[in-house]
Amino acid sequence: MAKKDWAASLKTVNFKCTVCTFAFESVPDLIEDAPEIAHHPYRYFAHCPTCTARNQPQATWEANLIKAHQASTGPKTPEGIAKVSANIAGHPTPEESLRIRFNAMKHGLNARTASYFPAKPDKYEFCKRCDVDRDWCSGQPACVKQTEIFMLHHAAHEQRNPRVLTAIHADLQAALTAALQMCLQTVLADGVVLKTPRVELSKEGSIVQMGWYDAERNFHPIYDYAANPAFKPIADLISRLGLSISDLGMTVRAADAEEERQAGRLTLGDKDTEELGAFSQRMVETMRGAQQLLSNAQAARKADPVFVEHQARGGEG
Repeated sequence: MAKKDWAASLKTVNFKCTVCTFAFESVPDLIEDAPEIAHHPYRYFAHCPTCTARNQPQATWEANLIKAHQASTGPKTPEGIAKVSANIAGHPTPEESLRIRFNAMKHGLNARTASYFPAKPDKYEFCKRCDVDRDWCSGQPACVKQTEIFMLHHAAHEQRNPRVLTAIHADLQAALTAALQMCLQTVLADGVVLKTPRVELSKEGSIVQMGWYDAERNFHPIYDYAANPAFKPIADLISRLGLSISDLGMTVRAADAEEERQAGRLTLGDKDTEELGAFSQRMVETMRGAQQLLSNAQAARKADPVFVEHQARGGEG
């Protein structure tokens, strides 16, 4: 690959405002010749789009990067070039290919994520808990945290491997369970039955509380009783999370079904169970042994001297 010519001026440059510290990339508004800078004889300035400060300088990190690129020329001797070639031989390995094949997707997802979550440090609610450097974040096209989530989902779909999303789903499940617990605590604190006084509008348009008077002219208000309206969303959340007792297999019917499945099975204590095929084979070998025992017994009887004498005298065998 041909070496980049740093003798020409750049078309787009990274800047950082010295007034509001905003980092941005744009076409330079002013380019000054700087022949004393040997590695790149130019200075760049641009007007800040945030605070409109004029002629803000090029970002220091980019100027240093250009200088480092010029200084890092690589090996020049045949021995050095051969050594570098030997170092990269066999790379990337299959494992490295699995890691680096998402590099292009990451850069492409930055642009796609920017349409949903452009980089706006401290402007989102979740920025309060973010540990990313704000100056660095302001120079990115999209939120780094959201880009990571986008990338994981695209990788999961490309590989057809839902295990990639295990950590995200575990965090989401834990957060939903915590929210469910807080809802239950709130309902228990407010009461499962809400008591509200019954009111109506009078002819004059004023609110009048409904009630009745006893014989002693004591007023007794009438109340409406209703179940806490938070019960329904809690029940829906329990069902969606799969935390009901039927989902967990803790119902009486589930327990009875398990007992029925276990009915008729013999337990052997700590001994290992024997498969039906092995048991049949063992029975066949036992029967063969029994036949051999009978044959041996018959042979022993015929060879018995008392039995032989008995047959010689005409006795029945």
